[in-house]
Amino acid sequence: MKNRLTKQLVRITLFTLLFSILLFQQGYAQKQSTISGTVKDANGLLLPGVSVIEKNTKNGTITNFDGEFNIKVASQNSVLVISYIGLKSKEVTVGSNTSIHVQLEEDLQALDEVVLIGYGSQQRKAVSTAVSKVAAKDFNQGVVGNSMDLIQGKVAGLQITRSGGNNPNSGVAIQLRGITSLTGSTSPLIVIDGIPGGNLDLLQQNDVESFDVLKDGAAAAIYGTRGTNGVILITTKKGKKGKSSFNYSTSLSKDYVNSKPSFLSAKQFRQAIADGIIGENNDLGATTDIFDELVNESNLTQYHNFVASGGSETGTYRASLYYKDSQGIALENGREEFGVRGSFNQSGLDNKLNFASSIAVNINDANLLGGGQFGIVTDWNPTAPIFAEPGGDLNNEGLYGYYQPENGYNPFSEYENRINQRKQITFSGDVKLSYEVVSGLVASIFGSYQRNSWDDRQYRSTQDYAQYNSGSSYNGTGYAYKSSYLDFTQTVEPTITYSKDFENSTFEFLGGYSYQYSTDENFSVSNSGFTTDGFKDWNLGAGNAITDEDLPRPTLSSFKQDNTLIAYFTRVSYNYKDRYFIQGSIRHEGSSKFGANNKWATFPAISGAWVVSDELFMEEVDVVNNLKLRVGYGVTGNQGIPNYQSIVTLGTGGKYPIFVGDETEATYYQTYGPVKNPNPNLKWETKKEFNIGVDFGLLSNRLTGALDIYSRKTEDLLLSYDVPQPPFVQGSIYTNVGDIKNNGIELALTYRILNKGDFSWTANFVGSYQNNELSKLSNQVFAARELFGGSIGNPGNLGDAIRNTEGGPIGNFYGKRFAGFTVDGKWLFHKADGTIGGVSDMVDEDKEIIGNGLPKYYASLTNTFNYKSFDLTIFFRGKFKYDILNTVDMFYGNQNLLPGNVLTSALGQFSQISQAPQYSDYYLESGDFIKLDNITLGYNFDLQDNSPFTGIRIFGSARNLATFTGYTGRDPEVQDTGLYPGIDDRNFYPRTITVTAGININF
Repeated sequence: MKNRLTKQLVRITLFTLLFSILLFQQGYAQKQSTISGTVKDANGLLLPGVSVIEKNTKNGTITNFDGEFNIKVASQNSVLVISYIGLKSKEVTVGSNTSIHVQLEEDLQALDEVVLIGYGSQQRKAVSTAVSKVAAKDFNQGVVGNSMDLIQGKVAGLQITRSGGNNPNSGVAIQLRGITSLTGSTSPLIVIDGIPGGNLDLLQQNDVESFDVLKDGAAAAIYGTRGTNGVILITTKKGKKGKSSFNYSTSLSKDYVNSKPSFLSAKQFRQAIADGIIGENNDLGATTDIFDELVNESNLTQYHNFVASGGSETGTYRASLYYKDSQGIALENGREEFGVRGSFNQSGLDNKLNFASSIAVNINDANLLGGGQFGIVTDWNPTAPIFAEPGGDLNNEGLYGYYQPENGYNPFSEYENRINQRKQITFSGDVKLSYEVVSGLVASIFGSYQRNSWDDRQYRSTQDYAQYNSGSSYNGTGYAYKSSYLDFTQTVEPTITYSKDFENSTFEFLGGYSYQYSTDENFSVSNSGFTTDGFKDWNLGAGNAITDEDLPRPTLSSFKQDNTLIAYFTRVSYNYKDRYFIQGSIRHEGSSKFGANNKWATFPAISGAWVVSDELFMEEVDVVNNLKLRVGYGVTGNQGIPNYQSIVTLGTGGKYPIFVGDETEATYYQTYGPVKNPNPNLKWETKKEFNIGVDFGLLSNRLTGALDIYSRKTEDLLLSYDVPQPPFVQGSIYTNVGDIKNNGIELALTYRILNKGDFSWTANFVGSYQNNELSKLSNQVFAARELFGGSIGNPGNLGDAIRNTEGGPIGNFYGKRFAGFTVDGKWLFHKADGTIGGVSDMVDEDKEIIGNGLPKYYASLTNTFNYKSFDLTIFFRGKFKYDILNTVDMFYGNQNLLPGNVLTSALGQFSQISQAPQYSDYYLESGDFIKLDNITLGYNFDLQDNSPFTGIRIFGSARNLATFTGYTGRDPEVQDTGLYPGIDDRNFYPRTITVTAGININF
């Protein structure tokens, strides 16, 4: 609203000079008159910079520093629209007045904002739960790889992390208010236009209207077994009543590597040879920066979106068509996609009957071959060439023009000789029919169908090194693989809503039934022995491996699974005097995923709110314009586990000989046996959450915000536990035992810092604190000591970095404590008995908690500036109080890896180390950082009345511009969701700065 009014004011001011022409074009025949006046705020103070506009025209002005204005209007019938950020707009008919004096009231627009709450909506003032809304005007700017990037850092308590950098084929990790499960789903439920489990691939940035995030248990309980991790309700744009309109948006983006690890260059490598650190025979005569060679310097991402929309009094429509070609910073790493989204809404029978429907389709083609090769930097001798003459000294059996290192591989040979491609089609369709039976009583039925399928193809040619090297079992023949995947979900949800207004109160009722069926199936086949690459993977039967048992055996597999979810739910809301609000809901739900004794469960919730600022005793408190207290409690579940975990499933075993009739040779039949123990008591994980919140508006609502404090406990966590054999058939069983506790604080603030004349400045801050504890892991029947994870890998078989223990926080680094080096550079560590020992002296009992990889604090700050037709957004984001394990330094800051390539620090900062890498707190660093995450500058053109366009905006945007941190690695933003956070993976995808230029045209 703020941006829209500012832009409108600027346009009107510039068009004032054309006022007489405008009057003529619009057919004004009456005599103009001049109106003067003053504008005051709610406290009676004169206001400068107030917008005064003649309604339905572009004629306008602003008040001066004394709150005064003068304006010429067409006639006595003219209406002045007087508006100011933070105050409620007012319309005044001129009439016979020549002088008008106006006092604006407090703008409670934020309280009138419509918020989705699941199966319905409420005005913000009536919301009694923890719900955050982000509208399109507040989205992150520039091209985004995933629609969730639009709100990264915009919602307190919601973590959205791209550990894979800007890889166009990688997804995002999403987590709300901390970890809630050990083996089940930890991501919030995504609901797109009412479709639970909506596919994010179907969303394009220009089609999204808003995100509503249901954060606490009282808000999410209406979704029962899928609400434990929170719910994100996504609304797409719909058509509006009025004349037809069109929009075309396009942008062009380019990625630049913002940091790269400092490995030895060819010059430094040769200097190490000259210094006697590396043997002379390791100089292979070339100069190659393999990292730079792997970077796609010519990468570009283009995005196009065309929209047609409009409607009449009884129906609206909107259709959008988009195309996007994303080229990654890595070679052979891209994604090309196009799709369509359409919606239609029609009403009839005096607006009692309403029909709404929408469809969305995404078709994409992904090149998956590149992007994972940057780890070769650690092995590649910088004096080695990429290409080598066949039969040359450096060929190492590389027969087709590529150098093949003995201790690694050549990625450029792979690019030339391999195919790894995915073609995917995703579809979603829904329909909703509603009818107002009597006044206030509406019966509806909603149905949706989602379908997602892809085909993968891989091929390794006869010239690929893996196929013909001396140790290869493929004997120089080609290899082909194909697979297909399909899933679909059908949802039907009839509901009844009833609302009734009384003299001082309002009553609302929701009742509904939900049925959802989901299934997925896959098929794969592989073969080898192709003596020609002419067919690639399109003639699988031609591979000799079908008959030649000396070649790797062909593979063939297929699988199908399904599940059903059924629920009955109801919600009641009561509003007394628009000041006291109470809401309760209950959902009774059954899932086929759980045991025979626990198919059904009930999920209740209750919440209430009190608008304290509307009480009589608050009338004299001028500084407080809005103050609402909220409290809520809700129970939710988590059914995000694999299917068939409660029942016996069969797997293949050996072959059993059967003699049929008089045959002397046996026929061998496949045998089957149970692969898991049944658990008829298996049930969903259950979260119980208590939330206290306060919404406030101060200083004529210039400062608004929300504060939430929550405490949650997730019970009956699912985990596999060891069991004796017999009586159990298998050695483990999947069952409910553990508990996790989470608590935290969330704060969201909006401050309209300045609004004077043509200039305005608004700041938005969101911050959160969270604490997680694995409070229970065992009971009297099933026991587990700890959960290890975060594998460090080889060389050295260093094991797992993180140990989660009962009663401790999640994400603890567990290892040795560094005590120094010996004079000859060998490791020393602290032992449990207080002594100091070397590597061979250390035992498991000497290890202890040495850090934690889960950030305690998250914060972001958005500054929005508007000046005339310009708008500028500067966005900062940060994470604090956590540790990062720098595995890149650990492995490659060590001379023991020579003659493989190492970091320059191995010959500098870490040159004293003479032993192989060891995991300890020596390589733990503080991960605290602040990112200048986004800068966007836009300009809105002022268009003449006879222009065919109604709006043109150009913009430039840059993302991930700068990082302020003490962390010495590539980027401190590592994986911070799940049980094993804080590890900087050495198999990295480069982090990038993304620069975007775009234009948006309305006509």
